[in-house]
Amino acid sequence: MRESSESAKSAASAASAESVASVASAESSVRPARRRRLNGGSVATHTVLSLGALVMVFPFLWQLLTAAKSLAETAKVPPTFLPDTWNWSSFEEVFTALPFREMLFNSVFNTVGRTVGQLVFCSLAAYAFARMQFRGRNVLFALFLSVLMVPSSLLVLPQYDIIQSLGLLNSAPALFLPGMFSAFGTFMLRQFFLTLPKELEEAARIDGASSFRIFWSIMLPLVRPALAALAVITAMWSWNDLLWPLIVNTDPQKMPISAGLTSLEGQFETNYPVMMAGSLIASLPMLVVYVFLQRHFVQSVALSGSKS
Repeated sequence: MRESSESAKSAASAASAESVASVASAESSVRPARRRRLNGGSVATHTVLSLGALVMVFPFLWQLLTAAKSLAETAKVPPTFLPDTWNWSSFEEVFTALPFREMLFNSVFNTVGRTVGQLVFCSLAAYAFARMQFRGRNVLFALFLSVLMVPSSLLVLPQYDIIQSLGLLNSAPALFLPGMFSAFGTFMLRQFFLTLPKELEEAARIDGASSFRIFWSIMLPLVRPALAALAVITAMWSWNDLLWPLIVNTDPQKMPISAGLTSLEGQFETNYPVMMAGSLIASLPMLVVYVFLQRHFVQSVALSGSKS
């Protein structure tokens, strides 16, 4: 009996060893195929991303190549991709054709004023709509959102009348005063404030903190990614704004760079190398801002709308 039981155990152990070996061999045969599929998917993903990156970078590359061409080369038909002779004098001419330094300063002043204004006013309004209870809150917030459905061009005339009545035409404050608040920024920050737990406010109120202290010291640092995203969006929109600066400021010394570059476009001839050189220089500050705030911007986009 002992011999038969020992033989049965040895047979069972041999069978289990064979089954383990067969499973291991099956897994080893499956892994290369799975790796091949993953590698194939990774190659396809990187190919699509590389093509997308090329599409995004190509306008900047075309700007650089056009700025390095002569005026005659830019008028060739069909157009040439590379310049025959590399000419970098356009980057010097843009500073003589326009009051470029003054325009660049006006753009920076306009962008900083609008961005800081929206971060302050939109964050205060968003916190009130998200955390404070008062009569007519939902109705008032619906009116705020209705502003998003109004085209911005319809607001140009009343805004111009206000700036004119204040005597601010052809001045630096006229550029950023109407853009210091936005319904979009209020809505965006409100969604982030709604995601924060109420226990933080309750604990702060027990410790004797006021509403503004809770907003400034506790809530505002927690929505830093949303503030960074709003700062990037507002800065890019302010830097590229064209219609309002052309209307409110006609003095070249008071124009931002977005409006000043349009003066290089003549009725019969346009100096495209100089225009492309100026556009390339004007786009560099926004690229630097996005590089520094990219992490917060991506994080805010990933977290936005998580709670309504």
